[in-house]
Amino acid sequence: MKLNGKYALVTGGSQGLGKSVAKAFLDEGASVLICARDGNALAKTKEELAEGLSNNQRIITQVANVSKEDQMDSLFDYAYSQFPTLDILVGNAGIYGPKGCIEDVDWAQWVEAISINLLGLVYSCRKVLPQFKKQKKGKILILAGGGATSPMPRVSSYAASKAGVVRFAETLAKEVMGFGIDVNSIAPGALNTRLLYEVLEAGPEKVGKDFYQKAVMQEKEGGASMDNAAELCVFLASPESDGITGRLISAVWDPWETFPDHLDEIESSDVYTLRRIVPEDRGMTLEND
Repeated sequence: MKLNGKYALVTGGSQGLGKSVAKAFLDEGASVLICARDGNALAKTKEELAEGLSNNQRIITQVANVSKEDQMDSLFDYAYSQFPTLDILVGNAGIYGPKGCIEDVDWAQWVEAISINLLGLVYSCRKVLPQFKKQKKGKILILAGGGATSPMPRVSSYAASKAGVVRFAETLAKEVMGFGIDVNSIAPGALNTRLLYEVLEAGPEKVGKDFYQKAVMQEKEGGASMDNAAELCVFLASPESDGITGRLISAVWDPWETFPDHLDEIESSDVYTLRRIVPEDRGMTLEND
């Protein structure tokens, strides 16, 4: 088993991708703490995931809003009271935030999305890093999204926060270099989760005709594979990916299974990162008509 004896914390783990990642970790031998804001959903998920666990495995839960520092302090205190250590942090908790033009949306809701998606993720990393540095190892997996690499009109808080978490992951990877800590961002693909159904419910008037039509087609076609995204998380949480860090990796498009065979090549380039494109002819100018 790839994660036998490992201890993981998955935020936003009561449903969707977080739940799938937790299950995949358990299937590979890890013990997992999942947190979310909904206690009832957590209890239901725990009951489902507890089936078939070995005697040395545990699935535990804690209600926590990642944007609330006191709740995150309590979450990590609980984690260390129940587990001997933490080996893996999966920052999955996230929301779309308000939908509509920036001048029209509720400002408090816009700020809340930044607090959950970006600040909550950063604070989670801040809490786990002392232990990771002490033990000279650790894996941090950060869930990005379409907003990290493409504009998302009318869902601007989501887009801005997801771009922010990817650049934070790249920065943190450099900051902890030498401590045996790998930090990577994951683009899971267009999944059919609650976020998709929020877009469908909001309608084209709020999210825009193009985005709405894409959501309709995604719902009809089934979306990207949740299992494939969870498999990438297992890979990045396991020793198999040691040394792969500071990357934005697509579960759908990137050949991540082969990365260990190309470690030196990946380390020496800026491939799989957020970068601007520079024209080959740097003297190129655009003529105006």
